[in-house]
Amino acid sequence: MVMERRSFVRGAGLAGVLAAGVAPAVHAQAALRWRLASSFPKSLDTIFGGAEAFSKKIHDMSGGKFQISVHAAGELMPAFGVVDGVQNATVEIAHTSPYYFVGKNEAFALGTAIPFGLNSRQMTSWMYEGNGLKLMREFYSNYGFISFPGGNTGAQMAGWYRKPITSLADLKGLRFRTVGITGKVLERLGVVVQALPGGEIYQALEKGTIDAAEWVGPYDDLKLGFNKVAPHYGYPAFWEGAAQLDFFINQKAYDGLPAEYKAMIEVASAYTLVDMQAKYDAKNPVALRQLVAGGTKLFRFPKDAMEAAFKEANGLYAEISGKNPAWKKIYDDFVKFRADSNLWFRFAEAGFDDFMQAQKL
Repeated sequence: MVMERRSFVRGAGLAGVLAAGVAPAVHAQAALRWRLASSFPKSLDTIFGGAEAFSKKIHDMSGGKFQISVHAAGELMPAFGVVDGVQNATVEIAHTSPYYFVGKNEAFALGTAIPFGLNSRQMTSWMYEGNGLKLMREFYSNYGFISFPGGNTGAQMAGWYRKPITSLADLKGLRFRTVGITGKVLERLGVVVQALPGGEIYQALEKGTIDAAEWVGPYDDLKLGFNKVAPHYGYPAFWEGAAQLDFFINQKAYDGLPAEYKAMIEVASAYTLVDMQAKYDAKNPVALRQLVAGGTKLFRFPKDAMEAAFKEANGLYAEISGKNPAWKKIYDDFVKFRADSNLWFRFAEAGFDDFMQAQKL
């Protein structure tokens, strides 16, 4: 009977779990308290708020028996220290962008975004219906944790610049804040890359330590005030057609959970994924209008820069595949999925979007 009930819980949705009478069993368990370390500052209510939304769902589903305290970057550990924190069990869980940790292994980037990768719907599809989640979890198991998708920003903007980028030549010598594999691609184009957490970007731009920086998009960028120190706003971020965040959970801590709590984590993480992207899609248009009304000047990345970056990205991926088996195994599947998905999106999604965006609405 116990095995049958646990099997049902794993396969059931939230409504089914509660209807099946699991809630009373949860309430009978002793209270469990975990700590979550975020890579983001509290000021970003969308991206940091994802961890808070996740924690609240867990709290509500467990009737307060499973509590996860959420800590902003710098409270328990630095923004880029959260993976180490989960590995050494300083915290049970982290909420972060996997591509921050390409210094450990380039394959981390495939869990968030790579230049000329997938859009947000394609990424979600690869994770849940393709082999993405399976392959990434297999890779992350080498570091002692399990992953759950925990948000997506959607397509991002290409960042803030003191001067607009009008040609490929303008990238040479540009001191630019970015992270992940993107930095390696841009370095091949002559960009001087600096990796900085979100909370340090404004000061670096203001002091002139960097010439330009990318973060996410209008809503977050307006909150961080980048428009005050760099007036030109580029698009698209060819390096982030989507950016997925993850919850990284210490494997031993996760394995020690009852089946009911594991089911709650799965439900709450999926909720967070949808909730975060919905917030960005609703808030970014309003923020963009506000930025433009305040004097922000939009520019589109020039074609020669995009084409050069595409060539360099593919060259870099081939080089990494030749020396990194973990990357190659995941990337080969990623590329096949991207080709199939873009074939479909080319006809249905792009055709519809092209028409609608040309209309006077």
